Amino acid sequence: MISTTSLPTSSAHIFAAFFVTCYVGSIYVSKNARLSFSKTKAYLDYGYARPKELNERWRDDPDVIRARLVVVSMATLLCCALVFGLMTAVSGNENDQPTALLLTSTYLGFTLTNILPHLVTPVLFLGPLYGHFLLGTLPFQRNWSFQDNAVSLLFSLTGMRNYIVAPITEEIVFRACVLTVYHLAHASRMRMIFLSPLLFGAAHMHHAWDTYNRYGRSPAAVKRAVIGTTFQFTYTSVFGFYCSYLFLRTGSLSTPITAHMFCNMMGVPQPGYDIGQRPDRKLAIIIAYFLGIFGFVFVLPRWTYTEGSLYWT
Repeated sequence: MISTTSLPTSSAHIFAAFFVTCYVGSIYVSKNARLSFSKTKAYLDYGYARPKELNERWRDDPDVIRARLVVVSMATLLCCALVFGLMTAVSGNENDQPTALLLTSTYLGFTLTNILPHLVTPVLFLGPLYGHFLLGTLPFQRNWSFQDNAVSLLFSLTGMRNYIVAPITEEIVFRACVLTVYHLAHASRMRMIFLSPLLFGAAHMHHAWDTYNRYGRSPAAVKRAVIGTTFQFTYTSVFGFYCSYLFLRTGSLSTPITAHMFCNMMGVPQPGYDIGQRPDRKLAIIIAYFLGIFGFVFVLPRWTYTEGSLYWT
């Protein structure tokens, strides 16, 4: 591996903050990507969103989604370009562009890995997958449709946002770019795994404003926004711990991207819902959930081992 000069920790913090600000800020800099709400208060039953007014712009509006897909993609390219510029500086030869490009590609994990690391996440979701199996909704089962559950789901605007563009761009910025600068600053693996993902969790907190407005700008809306944002911050931070581990362990960005896509498709596991759908299989569902957890703990260090990983040496 080509040697590089180290980066001061303070500089790593600045770079990481810039990456997060660039990504999240892009959707507010662009007028077409910004949300717009009326200032009308609505006192609704808890859990119900108010009707959308004519001149408002909500998160799932098609033109808002299109604009956001463009701006976050541009922000991601900008972050990668900044990493390339950083590699040009730390490589020791600012005129050696091929070396800087090679370093950028290597540090950002633009490499492939074997299939095993990609199967770790499905093992964890053994319980939910068994629930889908019982309902016949797994791919190619009786209640699954290629058109409805694959084409329409993945290639609708919301599908492209949730299952393709968001996982790819978020992992490039919040995993590859952020962990690159902290690795150059010689941060410990523990810090990179358990501290850097807090930026990922914090980057989702702006959704509180969206929730507050959609649910009526009332005290109940504040409560929902606080609870929802706290849960999302916790869930995304924990998920970030996992994806950071995958990235550092394998040295490949493809592994956290597929994990991110898979988790977005599956959603948060709901054993109570699965049991409610098939109460006659309650014990089997519980066993499947526990097998998934124990299986995940067992295969995680074994299936993610990648010889020659830049970050795990």
